[in-house]
Amino acid sequence: MRLAILSGLRAGRSTPTKGRVRARRAIMRPIAGLMLAIGAVPAVAADYAANLGPMPLDDETKAVIAGRGEAQATLDGTKLTVTGHFGSLPSAATVAGLFESPAIGVPGKRVLALMIATATSGEISGSFRLTPAQAQALRTGRLYVQIDSEKAPPGYGWGPKGTLWGWLLPAHAKAVQGVPQQGPWFIPQLDTPSR
Repeated sequence: MRLAILSGLRAGRSTPTKGRVRARRAIMRPIAGLMLAIGAVPAVAADYAANLGPMPLDDETKAVIAGRGEAQATLDGTKLTVTGHFGSLPSAATVAGLFESPAIGVPGKRVLALMIATATSGEISGSFRLTPAQAQALRTGRLYVQIDSEKAPPGYGWGPKGTLWGWLLPAHAKAVQGVPQQGPWFIPQLDTPSR
């Protein structure tokens, strides 16, 4: 804007009137405020959710892997707080943790331990300070909750065999079974940031 005023002076034009200056300021103040507000928005979504369901089944595991659960996670700066519940396991839960995977739906390695009730139904919880790499894994949908139980078989060479798992993804509306979803659908591979 200053350049336009100066170029106007060089071309022999008169200086802007007080009314024009006031009008420009009236327009620029809300724009500047909006730009500051946009800059203040955190780059990481604060709330995440996971729908915990059975790990992949095969003939060996279908009799010992069952149950459902949910987990919620809140990120406040670098502090991640995870809470949740599970139920209907065929045997008592033994351990739960946060795992980091290379992509959504791909098994990974345990990075953080969660507290869990050693029962067929109960609560999970934990609070952690994330490293920058772990925060990026959360933001990009590569952290997931896994619950193991007494009867779950040991792990495969390509990853662990647990009982329930679910990826922590940005919190979103859930479609209800038998009710058509209105508006855009949440598609994890498209609606989760890639960086």
